[in-house]
Amino acid sequence: MSSQKGNVARSRPQRHQNAFSFKNDKFDKSIQTKKINAKLHDGVCQRCKEVLEWRVKYSKYKLLSKPKKCVKCLQKTVKDSYHIICRPCACELEVCAKCGKKEDIVTPFNKEEEITENIENNLSSSSRRSCVRDEDESDDDVDLHVDLDDSREDNQVN
Repeated sequence: MSSQKGNVARSRPQRHQNAFSFKNDKFDKSIQTKKINAKLHDGVCQRCKEVLEWRVKYSKYKLLSKPKKCVKCLQKTVKDSYHIICRPCACELEVCAKCGKKEDIVTPFNKEEEITENIENNLSSSSRRSCVRDEDESDDDVDLHVDLDDSREDNQVN
C-alpha cells in the first residue's frame, strides 16, 4: 500500500504511460494560440523563462487584456503577461522583468523592435495624412491628364 507508514519507494513503474506528448495547438488553431506560441520571452532570468515556456507548452499562458502597473515607475506600462516591471525599468535596473531579482538575463530586451514599432505607427499615421493630400492633388492631376489625353486623341485622329 502506498499510504503505509514508511513505504516511500515504489516497486513498480507508472501504470499508464503516455503514448505521445501534449500539443497545445492540436485542437485550438486560433490566432491567439499562434501568437502565444510565437512569443519570445526576453528580459527574464533562466528560471522565469522556463516557467513561462512551461505555461505556453501546456496552454496555461494567458495574454493580458490591458497593461498592468509597473512596480518601479507605477505607470501602466507592463504589456507582457506575468511580468511586474516594464521594459524600460527592467533595462535600466538590469533586473528580471518577471520576478524583479537581479539575476543573469538570458535574452535581453530588443530595443530595435520597440523603435521599429514606433516608426511604423508614425508612418501609418503620416501616410493617412498624406493620402488626404494626395486626393486633393490627384483631382488637379486628373484634370491635367484628361487634357493631355484629349490632345493625344486629336493628334492620333489627324
